[in-house]
Amino acid sequence: MLQVLICGVVVFPGLFFTFRKVLPSIFKQWTDADVVLVSERLVSSIHAVMATAAGIIVVSSCKGNVIMDRHWLTTYFVIWYGVPYMSYDIFAMYLSHYYRFRVKGHKDYKSHSLRTVNSFVRKEFLLVLHHIALLSILLPVTLFFRKDQGDFFIGCLFLTELSTPFVSVGKILIQLGLQECWLHKINGGMVLLSFFLFRIALFPYMYWAYGSHYGISLYSVPFHLPLSANLGNLCILSPQVYWFVLLCRKGFRLYKRQREAQNQVSPLSSPEPLSDISKAD
Repeated sequence: MLQVLICGVVVFPGLFFTFRKVLPSIFKQWTDADVVLVSERLVSSIHAVMATAAGIIVVSSCKGNVIMDRHWLTTYFVIWYGVPYMSYDIFAMYLSHYYRFRVKGHKDYKSHSLRTVNSFVRKEFLLVLHHIALLSILLPVTLFFRKDQGDFFIGCLFLTELSTPFVSVGKILIQLGLQECWLHKINGGMVLLSFFLFRIALFPYMYWAYGSHYGISLYSVPFHLPLSANLGNLCILSPQVYWFVLLCRKGFRLYKRQREAQNQVSPLSSPEPLSDISKAD
């Protein structure tokens, strides 16, 4: 019974519901869209911290033999927290989308309908596809297709969530009107650094670790792996590269706008927030 109560099916929706109830009493000026957005990002950050902690434990425990070493937390976390979170997060993203357009007065958003769901899927297609890909690839691979091998690499995939809290902090700072402060600028740099290291560079590292185990070169690893493994990694990596390019473009525009404002010795216009990119979890 206790295990069911602490399962992600209960924890993540429960936290989301709690934040939605508590935040309006603290920030009375916030709209429904503001409350849902921040609630979603807070829950996302909590899951990211949990996933990162699980990843650190699994990777450090299985680094001796990256193929055969096992850790119970690998399968446990995917089943009890990873899958419930990804399923919940699709719904939470839909609510954030719905209230954002409802507050703006769009007539189609007076109530939930197939039209609002369809609009959400079209506007957030890549994010929805990313979540579905994780559910359809990570879950069956973890449970059925890896023959009790490769806990190390599943742990590495947990570590991809490390950048999520920085993205969430950026959104929350913007919501609090603190996008001009030094903390937001530092956080923007951490978004870029953590995103690159743990969502892009992590994949070549996993290939290198695999090659080191078998004594083969890095460029030979893709030919040593099953085609399904390479395609699975490509499906997860591709949107990360796309989002990182968007982050870099946002960062460059922010830097360019601030430099132009300084050169003109005029009041700074509101910069385009670096962390105002949709999440990648």
